[in-house]
Order: sequence, then structure tokens, then C-alpha cells
Amino acid sequence: MTQRTAIVTGASSGFGRLTAQTLAADGWRVYATMRNVATTNAGAATDLKKAGISVVELDVTSDASVDAAAKTILSEAGAVDVLVNNAGTGFFGIEEAFTPAAAERQFATNVIGPLRVNRAFLPSMRERRSGLVVYVSSVVGRMIVPFGGIYTASKWALEALAETSSYELAPFGIDVAIVEPGAYATDIFGKITAADDSARVTAYGDVAKYSEQLSERLGASAQERDPQEVADAIVRLAKAAAGTRPLRTVVPENPAIEGINDAVAPIQREIIKSFGLEALLPKAHV
Repeated sequence: MTQRTAIVTGASSGFGRLTAQTLAADGWRVYATMRNVATTNAGAATDLKKAGISVVELDVTSDASVDAAAKTILSEAGAVDVLVNNAGTGFFGIEEAFTPAAAERQFATNVIGPLRVNRAFLPSMRERRSGLVVYVSSVVGRMIVPFGGIYTASKWALEALAETSSYELAPFGIDVAIVEPGAYATDIFGKITAADDSARVTAYGDVAKYSEQLSERLGASAQERDPQEVADAIVRLAKAAAGTRPLRTVVPENPAIEGINDAVAPIQREIIKSFGLEALLPKAHV
């Protein structure tokens, strides 16, 4: 049986690293991509290589970096079966206190980054008429929390790109799957980017304190969960038969978010049908 190949972006830590390791343990040929392979992420790169994983430098915010990584990976692997768009950053704080430049940086990684990576690898998938693209989103890709406006907006945008592509890629035999994790104790909590206009934060007075309260509760909730659950969910999607994968998977189970997904899905299907585009509906979504 031919060894299957997967690419995981943002694999230096968190869900990305766990997903790369879990896929490799399952027998996949894995390309773990990350920034700063020779410097700040050298330790992570070394550990992944010891597990038999190929590590490739890739910055999702750079055309040149993505193109170079794609050239390396496709020349070695020849084909890619699964692409996991995991790389992301988290900007949290009072929305007004983020300058437009800061908001652009959030979207550059979380939204434009996956679009850029897709453009590098989808042509080969379309040519083969098979493959799976996984997007690591969040439960806040379907709901809103105060002080999460910039981050949440990026995840809503990511989900819009992902779902749209699910219709456009279905005729080519390519599946799209969105994974929506809740709060987990990964490195993202230690890398949160706060609002960059401190004067605006001060102007909000006591309201800013609620942001700290939210962070504390999210942190406490995250400590109760094992991030391996998300990696396992991604690997299950990767191993599932083509055409059977659900569009959205919530981890862990969350009746509220699943209720939103279940309520919206039939409406979305009817919208697609109303335009006479039912031929674009993936089999698993019909």
C-alpha cells in the first residue's frame, strides 16, 4: 500500500505538532512546516525529525517562503493527500484598541495564510482529483465573545473561505473539513497578542477588567482538556473515506456549537440549490 503524505502548517507546537506526530505514528509521510527552523524553533524541528518527520521552513505570510516549501515538498513527495492548515495566531483585547495595522497582521496569518498555502498545493490535488484540506478553526468561528473581535473575525473569515472552497473543490474529488476546537492548553495562551493602542485600552476603564476575567475562565477551561483530542480528530478525518467527511467537527463535543452547525447546514444547502448549484454540493453535505 502506497504511503500517504500529509502537510501540517504551524507544526512547531500545539495542535500542529501533535497532529504531525500522530500522523507519523500512524504510518503517514509527514511534512511539518514552521517558521525559524534554524533558530527559535530549532528544538521542535529536531524532535520532529527524530520521529521520522520531514521539517520544512514555511512562513504562511510570505509568497516566497510558501512557494519554496511547496517546490521542495512536491518534488520529494510527488503528491499530497492531506493538507492541514493549522498555522495561526491569537489577538485578544478591546477591539477599538487594535490599530488597523495590527488587525491586518492577524488576518495575514489566519486568513490570507491558508489561502496562500492552498494556492501552492491545490493544483496538484486537482490534477490527481483527490485530497483533503483541513482547516483548524475554533468554536469562535461560529460564535462571538467580547474582547475576541479581531481573532474571532479572522476565524469567521477562515470558515467562509473553507466552506466556499468545499463547493468549488467537490467536482475535483477534494474534500474540505473544518475542525472547531474549544479552549485547550496549548502554546497559543502564552503567545497572545494584546491590543497595541494602550491609550484606547485605558479609555475603557473598568470594562477592560472583564477581558482579564474572560482570560482566566478560558484558561481554567483549557487546563481540563487534552489537546491530543484535536490531533486525533484531524487524523480520523484524514483516514476517513473520501466523500464521507463532515464539513465541521467540534472538539470536544459542544451542544451549543453543534446546534448552530446543525441549524445552519440545511439552510446553506437550500441556498446553494436555489442558485441551481446542487451539483457542487459535496456528497457528505447532501
